[in-house]
Amino acid sequence: MTQVLEVERQPLGNGFVEWWRLNSPQTRNALTDEVVQTLLQNCRRAAQDAQLRVVVLSGNGGHFCAGGSLGGFASSIGKPLEDADAFDPLVNVNREYGCLLQQLAGLPQLLIAAVQGAAMGGGVGLVCAADVVVADEAAVFGTPEVTLGIIPAQIAPFVLRRLGEARARQWLLCGQRWSAAKAHEAGLVQILVNASDEADWQGQLQRQIDLCAQAAPAAVAATKKLLAAIPAQSLDASLNQGAQAFASALRGAEAGAGLKAFSHKQPAPWAVSPNQESIP
Repeated sequence: MTQVLEVERQPLGNGFVEWWRLNSPQTRNALTDEVVQTLLQNCRRAAQDAQLRVVVLSGNGGHFCAGGSLGGFASSIGKPLEDADAFDPLVNVNREYGCLLQQLAGLPQLLIAAVQGAAMGGGVGLVCAADVVVADEAAVFGTPEVTLGIIPAQIAPFVLRRLGEARARQWLLCGQRWSAAKAHEAGLVQILVNASDEADWQGQLQRQIDLCAQAAPAAVAATKKLLAAIPAQSLDASLNQGAQAFASALRGAEAGAGLKAFSHKQPAPWAVSPNQESIP
């Protein structure tokens, strides 16, 4: 049976990189319940994997992700609950996707989204959860939910956090499609590549992996945790948490090894030399 998510693990310095490839090309990698649950399982596994340094999320078949699949909701579309006071089961189903975005954004590893083809609706949510986004110049992004009479409920906080309020309103309230160049201008995409040149595409991805692998794993995890907490905190609380995290890091083994390597003009033990590893 075809797996909805292909996971490939490769060595990366003293750790590993994993390639997570959405694998439902017949639906442009739409987010069915099976896909969401499989991604959640892998997020939970990765969160406990101290050897994993980088995760690269992409889609097979020429497209990143067409967004949420509404097939499972067919019997509910346009039909109010028979009992208006009953709890709507659709609430939990929708919230589960938000849980996935939280898990992806909260991974202790660096998460790279490699986007080709379409990234629509929930697919944009996946992109917004990534730390680094590499996109084909021909990729297309869109949040068409409002044009379908539904709302971008679970991706909205992530789009807002990634793009800021003005652009988030433009994207989410108009339901338009955006070119990769516009997504780059908005700050959603960091690196644009001509993916028709396979060597250039693969080479750019490898460069990003190598750059990510220069960072100490525990320091990355702590910094991501700090960044995630800032929006909900006062400035004093954020700075206090940062001071605690700094003290813990400075007293830790990574700081000892990293600063010693720096003083001796040597690479840190976790660092990967450029082009040291190959990608498929």
